Amino acid sequence: MFVDSVRVYVKGGDGGNGMVAFRREKYVAAGGPAGGDGGRGANVVFVVDEGLRTLVDFRYQRHFKASRGENGRTKGQHGAGAEDMVVRVPPGTTVIDDDTQQVIADLVMDGQRAIIAKGGRGGRGNIRFATPANPAPEIAENGEPGQERYIRLELKVLADVGLVGFPSVGKSTLLSIVSAARPKIAEYHFTTITPNLGVVDIDEERSFVMADLPGLIEGAHEGVGLGHQFLRHVERTRVIVHVIDMAGSEGRDPYEDYVQINEELKLYNKKLEERPQVVAANKMDIPDADKNLEAFRKKVGEDLPIFPISAATKQGIRELMYKVADLLEETPAIPLVEDVVDEETTVLYKAEAEEDTFTVRRENEMYVVEGEKLEKLVKMTNLNSRDSIQRFARMMRNMGVDDALRKKGAENGDIVRIGKFEFEFVD
Repeated sequence: MFVDSVRVYVKGGDGGNGMVAFRREKYVAAGGPAGGDGGRGANVVFVVDEGLRTLVDFRYQRHFKASRGENGRTKGQHGAGAEDMVVRVPPGTTVIDDDTQQVIADLVMDGQRAIIAKGGRGGRGNIRFATPANPAPEIAENGEPGQERYIRLELKVLADVGLVGFPSVGKSTLLSIVSAARPKIAEYHFTTITPNLGVVDIDEERSFVMADLPGLIEGAHEGVGLGHQFLRHVERTRVIVHVIDMAGSEGRDPYEDYVQINEELKLYNKKLEERPQVVAANKMDIPDADKNLEAFRKKVGEDLPIFPISAATKQGIRELMYKVADLLEETPAIPLVEDVVDEETTVLYKAEAEEDTFTVRRENEMYVVEGEKLEKLVKMTNLNSRDSIQRFARMMRNMGVDDALRKKGAENGDIVRIGKFEFEFVD
């Protein structure tokens, strides 16, 4: 089963909780705080495995939740960090945040790694909060929650050459002749519903990967027919071989076919206009094909390379493949990964700025405060500790939450909710 698009849930591991502890050893007077920090939560890391060719495994496992870090211990011992959760994906996988539609990573090279969901840091133990004014604090943080998100995985096949054209123009037949690939061939439209790859050997030193891509029809850039399932894979190819039924065996005009498909490519991605393109004028063994080819040449001009071929009789195939190989030598590799990665590491992660902003709204008789940093602060506060709650109240005051609640009309005794935590407002 060829699967090239799937939606999954990923969550980095939560950090371990910090510890509240004190030294109580014999002969050690006023030992002081000794609670260690929690360990780091595990990251969810995607790694490219060149042995994979499809995303079918993600059809059966759609949730990936990494392990949390160990809690801190007594005697100043820190909890152990969790090992990263490694998920293997095929080359050509693009990872997209399903909510923001932002590309998180473009994974194309074998062994390339990307952190998709970052684990939370461990909470600090009370040894971290000791000060001259408070030498014996009973404050410790809970672990930071791991990053969680829904992502969409899209697989774009990695091929040097892509065969494009309307359905039933002979793309699959051409691939079966020039390579050892055996795609399905039949006399009806959309026989090819998934990309087929084949290796074309020109001579001892030159070979390339060719992809037979699903047929294209008008409106494909909007998802009509096989739409994006076709166009997604064209983006990776360096050279486009445009296969046209020059005999017009289905009553279509070859020139109109040529214009229509190029328009669909341009509407999907303007960069596809810049790719080198060769026209394979197929079905030249059928009557009237020569006449149509002459008219086609007059309309497109002399600059476009056109090779009359017949996939059925193998006429002109050799000349076409040599021209494609020459174009590949002249065409530089397409930069697939736009993010700058440190040369000494293959791990890619974009640090995201944490928003200090928050909003206050009234919901029935309750005031609801919403903000990413505030909600994380609540989760990292030990609500069973009086000292931790007082620290949380001070931090809210410094962030301006108290003033914002007053402006909204909050008074003594009113209920305030932050995340799942509810408390009374005290002016």
